[in-house]
Amino acid sequence: MRFFSGQHTIGILGGGQLGKMLLNITRQWDIRTKVMDPSDQSPCKISCNQFVQADLMDYDAVIKFGEDLDILTIEIENVNTDALVVLENQGVKVYPQAAVLKIIQNKCRQKEFYIKNKIPTASYQLFESKELLKDAVARGFVSFPFVWKSESMGYDGYGVKIVRSNQDLENINEGKCMAEDLVSIDKELGIIVCRSYKGETQIYPCVEMEFHPEANQVEYVLSPARISKSIAEKAKKVALSASKAFKHVGLLAVELFLTKEGEILVNEVAPRPHNSGHYSIEASYTSQFEQHIRAIMNLPLGRTENKVAGVMVNLVGKEGYTGPVHYKNIEHILAIEGVKPHIYGKKETRPFRKMGHITIINKNLDVARKIAEEVKETIEVISK
Repeated sequence: MRFFSGQHTIGILGGGQLGKMLLNITRQWDIRTKVMDPSDQSPCKISCNQFVQADLMDYDAVIKFGEDLDILTIEIENVNTDALVVLENQGVKVYPQAAVLKIIQNKCRQKEFYIKNKIPTASYQLFESKELLKDAVARGFVSFPFVWKSESMGYDGYGVKIVRSNQDLENINEGKCMAEDLVSIDKELGIIVCRSYKGETQIYPCVEMEFHPEANQVEYVLSPARISKSIAEKAKKVALSASKAFKHVGLLAVELFLTKEGEILVNEVAPRPHNSGHYSIEASYTSQFEQHIRAIMNLPLGRTENKVAGVMVNLVGKEGYTGPVHYKNIEHILAIEGVKPHIYGKKETRPFRKMGHITIINKNLDVARKIAEEVKETIEVISK
């Protein structure tokens, strides 16, 4: 392989924390990297061999960025896929493939894909505009409560709202969208599937996600999930069916609902490293980031089992604070055994902005979860 201590280059579209953690692997293996991001304060800027500041949706910028690459991957879905198609035709290996990204970056198209491929998901209706959705509600074709999802540009809780009243309906964004049935959720689960170009597949243990009630962001990820073996097997089967349908190369993070009736439904997927897999850096034999690099380079995939139980805590900006970041009480959590902080390198904090994460490892999942709560109550992400 001419990537190791060689001149072959992997490009990454997006320079956020996911890219930064991918770069930890490429630096470890001495692989040349080139990163593009719109921000000159990108966390990736200091870790790659070459950094390009440009808009990820700019067709010409993406073409120019990718022309001299051997492999191109992403750490965010919102990129110009038309440019990726051109680069693929020019011989650049683009993973995940442009066709996969075109489906996944559009929530409505993603839903239709599930139905076409008989992948279980919540019932929904599509609308060309906010006005047409409002009309459907007025005519009784859509009933409160339901989940509104914007067609595109949604992430970290943005572009998703539970609509319980006409007032909530007025507050949603304009544009194409869907109204999804509000299912009775027992637990929110996640499974990451990795697939190489050769079709080799590895699957990580099912994790359990606990969400912040206001920000609609994951607060805790528990690995393994506190579910029965039969439910875990059912979730694994659904996740693998999604992976097989997409035929992706690299990671596919599959977010799942376990309903109170025992059904497993796909919520949505992400074809990249994912927040639900951060625990794997410390708790797994192979981290999700190493696995993604292995897959896109067509190397043998690593083991995915846990070495130890892990709980991940998202470190987000505290409400009421905006400005230069300060991690209050970080020295106190570092005194606790099994606590592993990851600071993303973002210099400015704002309410609920993801600034880092903390993994707690322990032989006992319940003990790890208890420590995670202590950690969350101790550290504060505030401004100076």
